[in-house]
Amino acid sequence: MLEIFSHEFLKKKQRAERETHDPNLAIRVHRALSWLARAEACDDLDGEFIFLWIAFNAAYAQETGSTRPASTKETYRNFAEKINNFDHGKLIYNLIWDEYASSIRLLLANKYVFQPYWDYENNLISYEAWTSKFQTSVKLANKALSKSDTVTIVGLVLDRLYTLRNQLIHGGATWNGAVNRLQLSDGRNFLSKLVPIIISLMLENPRELWGPACYPVTDNKQR
Repeated sequence: MLEIFSHEFLKKKQRAERETHDPNLAIRVHRALSWLARAEACDDLDGEFIFLWIAFNAAYAQETGSTRPASTKETYRNFAEKINNFDHGKLIYNLIWDEYASSIRLLLANKYVFQPYWDYENNLISYEAWTSKFQTSVKLANKALSKSDTVTIVGLVLDRLYTLRNQLIHGGATWNGAVNRLQLSDGRNFLSKLVPIIISLMLENPRELWGPACYPVTDNKQR
């Protein structure tokens, strides 16, 4: 049975331990929990998905300190690998198997959250190119499942959800519209379980170097 962590449970844990947390961990968890709470209180699918993605972003986003900023996908894939290394209770692994028959399988098979499909629709690549990429992605997912490769599966799902995130954030969808309900519902279902697991694992590993948080609080006037 997959253990589900609520905001209330995680917030109590955070309050009991936060005085001992590194400042970077403290601000990441504080921000992620605030957006998780907003997602739980949300009464519409679009808003809930967006708030869950912001919570995820608050947890993983990195200031690289490099002249070549890491891509978003590279950053969250690296984070997924890192967080999985601390998942000794196999919470993320269990999530994959719990959700595969529903949200994960449907997301991986949905062309509307596969970016190369939209590249084809925008005349950036050929039909053959996007269908080949899609088939390769499905094969990769099946291979990862057969090998219990949790990190690869999570990365593939997040790739799909990043496309969905872009559609919403960049105004490529209508609020409460009719054309993207299935993928939004599947995305919400997955993130609503993954994000609390991530926050819980971060709280369980307070001595790990999670990296500087983006836009750190620099003075009391920064609200």
